[in-house]
Amino acid sequence: MPIERGSAFLLKVGDGAAPPAYATVAGLRTTQLSVNGETVVVTNKDSGGWRELLSGAGVRSVSVSGAGVFTGSTAEARLKANALSGVLDDYELSFESGERMRGQFLVSRLDYAGDFNGERSYTLSLESSGEVVSL
Repeated sequence: MPIERGSAFLLKVGDGAAPPAYATVAGLRTTQLSVNGETVVVTNKDSGGWRELLSGAGVRSVSVSGAGVFTGSTAEARLKANALSGVLDDYELSFESGERMRGQFLVSRLDYAGDFNGERSYTLSLESSGEVVSL
């Protein structure tokens, strides 16, 4: 697999239609993705002192975070509306290779900041709800 540019790792938010059209959250400067898997320990006296895990068990989730500068885009407005209303929405993560990940996410945190002589910036955190598919 060739090296990919971080600038091509994009977060996109759906428009609420079925099927959704996705708009890039263009103000982001950094985007981070974490795939999380909860372990189910089945260690017992026959394990020989080694931990054993149950394959395919536990809760899986995807967390997304990002930080960027506020541009006033429609995608940023939708993120803010989702955060204020606490609703799930469709999101897509796309990579330079063409790979995409889609699922429903909740905006779990949205922070705005601004210095007197700088741009308005924001950070966000999203948590998945249901299956996240890789396309």
